[in-house]
This record gives sequence, C-alpha cells and structure tokens, in this order.
Amino acid sequence: MKTLKLFSGFLLLGLLSSSCYTEVLIEDDYIETSSFNTDQVLQSYDLWYVDINASRGNGEVPFLQTAFTISFDRGLLLANNNLVGVGKTGGGLGIEVGVYDPLRAAVEIDHDIDGRWLFEIFVLNNATLELYNAPTDTSYVIRGYQRSNFDYDILFYNNINYFLQEYEAWEKVYTSEAGAINDFDDENYLQFLTGTNGDYFRSSVDAPGTALNSLQWDFEGDYQVYDVVNDETLKTLTLDYDFLDNDYFELYVINDSSIELYHPDSETVYEFRGRGYIEFLKNGTNAVTKKRKKTKLPVMNVVRKRK
Repeated sequence: MKTLKLFSGFLLLGLLSSSCYTEVLIEDDYIETSSFNTDQVLQSYDLWYVDINASRGNGEVPFLQTAFTISFDRGLLLANNNLVGVGKTGGGLGIEVGVYDPLRAAVEIDHDIDGRWLFEIFVLNNATLELYNAPTDTSYVIRGYQRSNFDYDILFYNNINYFLQEYEAWEKVYTSEAGAINDFDDENYLQFLTGTNGDYFRSSVDAPGTALNSLQWDFEGDYQVYDVVNDETLKTLTLDYDFLDNDYFELYVINDSSIELYHPDSETVYEFRGRGYIEFLKNGTNAVTKKRKKTKLPVMNVVRKRK
C-alpha cells in the first residue's frame, strides 16, 4: 500500500459537536472532494486501529466491534480480528473480510458476514478518522499507523482479556516441582468465556490429552484481568469460584499459544497451552460471540512476586 502524507490538500475536516456533524472543505478556499480523494485517504496508512473506547452512539456495527485493526487495500478490506497471530497474519494486516467502495467523503463496505454498510468520513486530525453510520447513529474512531511503527506487542498486551477467549480451552502442560500443594494443582483445563452477564470461566480436572468435546467442567465462576500500578509489563488474574474461595495469579504470556500462571500463595508456576483456536469471522457463530466493549482494565496495587 502506498504511503501518502495524510490530508495534505484533500478531503474534508469533520468537526463533531455533541451529535451534530459540520463539514468543512479545505485546501486554500475550496476543493471538490471525490471518490479518488477518499481512497487516497483510506490507503494513506497501512492499518487503522479501531479505538473502541472512543466510539459514540447506542448502535453497533458488528464487524467494527470485532476488529482490532482494519486496512483498506485497493478495494479489499482486511482486519485483525484475533490477537493470536497478530503482526504475522496477512503480513500484519490480518485476514480479508470484505470489499469497499470509496465515495465522496464516504465509503461503502460490503462485509463477508455482516453485509453492506455506508459510512460518512470525518477527519479529526492528520492521523484520525471518524466513520459515521447514519442508520445506527453510531460513529467509530480509527487511528492510522504504518506497519513499521505499529506496536503489535502493545496491542496484544492491552487486550489480553480477549486473547484468553481465543481458544476453546487452555490445557495445563507444566506444574513446577517447587511450591506448596494446593487445590489448583488438580485443575488441568481452563476456559474463558463472555456472556450477557459478563466474563466467566470454567475449569476441569479431566486428565491431560482429553478430547475437547469430552471435557467435563467441574467448576466455574467470574474472572478478571487487572493492570498493576507502576508495573506496565505485569497483568494479574483472579478466578472467583462459585461457592469456593478465589484464586489469584500473576499472568504472563509466553507466546500466542502459551501462558504462565504464577500462584503467589503456593509459589507454584503453571503453564497452559491453548487448544481449539477460534478464528473470528471464518465462522459466523464465532464472529458474534466475541465483541470488543468499551472497557478499561481495573488496576491492582500489588508487587510482582515471580522471580
């Protein structure tokens, strides 16, 4: 994709005041916007990060709720819907999810699953656009990056709560010899899910190597991932078992298919490997089950215990 200096003498500046949009054409006194201008803008950055927390309105565009990034590549729409493989899939742009047709200060997207959507385009600054869908009265803010300066690690790290849901189950593959015996030693599988009432988990004591469709889930409850004060590289995880005590872990990502849970109370290290990768969009049902939500991880004031 050709890199251009964004918004230098073309398209429009969109000023958003509450729910009222005002279009101001720029380039000296006036320019005639065109579909060609629009396409230049959309292709001026390799990736557009979908800033879900900056979205406005009570409606929803399903494929933008699912995507971490979108890319406009000569008529093709690509998206990173998964954190597994992010930065590698599609050369960093993700998978092909549809096609787009640039219009005057607007774009029509024909998504493979969600169908046709028309968006007005408003320029917020030289690297930020707002896509406004009138039928749902909803807008999404997208921020432009080139692949060379896009931090895939930060994208992954800041969205670990979604990463946990990208496998059907996590199988325990290692337990350290060091550490006190505790009840979690017996749990060999974890599953992280989202539902109408929030995120929840299930666990199983079935033997390693059990087929996924044969797993019997013995325990369940709510789970929460936390940021940590003054430690940007650490996440923590709590498992709040129904009718049982809670478990607290330091959460470390080994790679995009393996995680480490350190249990400070017993000083035990566990490693889990993901099984049953869920690629969003390839299956219509799966595409619906995962939606990004406006959220900010709660913060925990703890000190890292893992040596």
